[in-house]
Amino acid sequence: MNPFFLKKPGLATAAAFMAAGVMSFAQTGPTLNGQLLLRPVTAHDISIYGLPSTTEISGGLATVGVGTAVYPEAEVNIAIPPSDILNVSWALTSAPRGSTAVLTNSPLGNNVPIYEPSGKLVSQVAGRALLRPDISGQYTIMATITTASEGVTNVSQTITAGTYLGVATCELCHSGGQIAQDKWASWSQTLHSEVFSNEIDGNANFAGAPMLQSCLQCHTTGYDPNTNAVDGGFFNLEQLSGWNIPTVLSNGNYSSMEAHYPSLAGLANVQCESCHGPGSMHASLLGNTNSPNWPSISLNESSGDCNQCHDDPTHHPYGTQWLNSMHAITTTDPAGNATCVGCHTAYGFIARVGGVTNDVNLSYMPIDCQACHEPHGATVPTNNPHMIRTMASVTLQDGTVVTNAGEGLLCMECHQARVQASTYATSYHPYFGPHHGPQADMLEGKNGYTYGLVIPSSDHASISNTCVACHMQTIATTDPAFLYAGSHTFNVSWAGTATNEPEDLVGACQQCHGSSVTSFNFPVEDFSGSGVTQGVQSQVQTLMNKLAMLLPGGANNVANNTVTPDPSWTTPQLEAAYNYLFVQNDGSMGVHNTAYAVGLLQASIANLTGTSVPGGLPDAWVNEYFGSVTNPAAAPNAINNTNGIPNWMMYALGLNPTQSGFSVPGGVVWEDGSQLVNSSTNSNIHIYTAAEVSFNTQTGETYQIQAISSLSSGWSNVGNPIPGTGAPVGYLTSTRNNPQMFFRVLTTP
Repeated sequence: MNPFFLKKPGLATAAAFMAAGVMSFAQTGPTLNGQLLLRPVTAHDISIYGLPSTTEISGGLATVGVGTAVYPEAEVNIAIPPSDILNVSWALTSAPRGSTAVLTNSPLGNNVPIYEPSGKLVSQVAGRALLRPDISGQYTIMATITTASEGVTNVSQTITAGTYLGVATCELCHSGGQIAQDKWASWSQTLHSEVFSNEIDGNANFAGAPMLQSCLQCHTTGYDPNTNAVDGGFFNLEQLSGWNIPTVLSNGNYSSMEAHYPSLAGLANVQCESCHGPGSMHASLLGNTNSPNWPSISLNESSGDCNQCHDDPTHHPYGTQWLNSMHAITTTDPAGNATCVGCHTAYGFIARVGGVTNDVNLSYMPIDCQACHEPHGATVPTNNPHMIRTMASVTLQDGTVVTNAGEGLLCMECHQARVQASTYATSYHPYFGPHHGPQADMLEGKNGYTYGLVIPSSDHASISNTCVACHMQTIATTDPAFLYAGSHTFNVSWAGTATNEPEDLVGACQQCHGSSVTSFNFPVEDFSGSGVTQGVQSQVQTLMNKLAMLLPGGANNVANNTVTPDPSWTTPQLEAAYNYLFVQNDGSMGVHNTAYAVGLLQASIANLTGTSVPGGLPDAWVNEYFGSVTNPAAAPNAINNTNGIPNWMMYALGLNPTQSGFSVPGGVVWEDGSQLVNSSTNSNIHIYTAAEVSFNTQTGETYQIQAISSLSSGWSNVGNPIPGTGAPVGYLTSTRNNPQMFFRVLTTP
């Protein structure tokens, strides 16, 4: 961390700084990308980073109670070497008349990272400070960041300090009418609105445990126990009133509180000011949007607002889990692109599902709490305890309307292919393939390229709540994967550590498939043609490899685990490539919909290996080397090399038919009519049949293969006993002297 520098506080002109909560940039270095944010500080931060016990929790809001600490954080481009950051100079450039507040050192040490996971990818901390506003009003902080090679930049942040009023004051304007939208009615139906009152009345699941004072930090409004806070919040009024938590939690406690401590009861539960900050300054302006201080309230959609309470394992872990999710680091690339932000940023998604199409915020914000949950409470459907932002039906690009996916409908808003396969896959497009999250299409068994066939589909689409049922499973707090898999991590697998085994969350699978399923790669019948029983994911990968080998690039496709179409690819190749990418981008390797994934891959392989010219070679092979199935050079007996080897033999050997100057592999001969080619001996050549007996083995058991040519005769041993190793065994035995053979395998003991 760079040294802490202060400038003498002073008042700035209105033109010098921007409105409340908005960052000001005066960057001189082209790559400095300086910004000044207010860092959230959570209970989890205090625990894992060893912060002083006196460190106050903060939601990172720009509107705070009088006496409440805020944590300004100056950030710059992560590409700048840390040694290039010379210093950060801090100044409190404006403050309310009579304030004696000063900027001091932050308690956050060098081991404390930037809060948002997405922020860690692009920015680094240049310096930190702490401000504790001492009277109501607005304060402007400026940080001057000086670097050795990227110049100097000034960044600022305006903070509003005020006192808490309670939801009854907010309701005056925000319950509908001409002044403001009705936010009160939907909020009043949420669990937030009754969490404290339910607990004090004994209607919460405490399992007989008492209600603790520490619970009030999050279950009431404006609770700040630090002695500097004079903000009219729950803690202040609790101390002034002498109220104590009842020793017996039973019905009537909250009504008694309302009767005897009405001001304190007015700040119970999670209210508007819990998320927006104290509203005294906002309310004093009475909707005067022309005021230079408007709105004097925080409109914060970052995760810190929620995580001031929900980043506190083990009992409030949802925010902690989200911080370990891919949603927390959704790619920043599409930011600024109106066609992408509807799924790739929280701002854009909120606007899109809200029906806003011409005023989309193009700035970046990860897919955080507010993207999926409407903080004021969703009004549709009315029975929505999780405040899910939307559960409307979803229409896939092939016209399929999904209505029965439960809470998974929210996921399907974005996790779909974004193209119609039947028309898209027949011609080349830049960045070819379905969009990177076609899970809804795969789960529903829709929108693959089907070649006009009926591709079977598994039944996972009928699971209650679909995506949510599997990806948001609850796992025990004692499980090593706790916080890293399940629930709001959305991860169904955990990679494990040096001391803990990897884990697949198969609990949801076992409800239907039984306890024998211990991983997603569970063994199923041989649908990949490998000849042995393998896991479903292994077999899907085998089919993908087979398909990749049939497309231009062949072995390179398999090595790189992808296919990359270009304008030279034929229509059949593009159709097959679409299905390859459809299965690959789904990410489950067949688990979401085994039948559909396998059916698409098998149909693609069959289409490419089919022969449209009678007596010809497979179309895929012909197209790869000759460009067209009608090319005369592609005829089976045509010779396109100096070795005199026909196409059909080159295909059988897996060789390029135009390749010259090589020797045929030793021992390979072939017949042209009655004349042997490439051999002057061994004229009496015969090809005999054989049988391969394949079976699974277990360690500690011994296996004996037996054969019989007629069921009326006795069984004879074939070969020696085979000790079990736990691996599959394949045994090849000649059948040349018998028109038919029957086989069995005996196991001992």
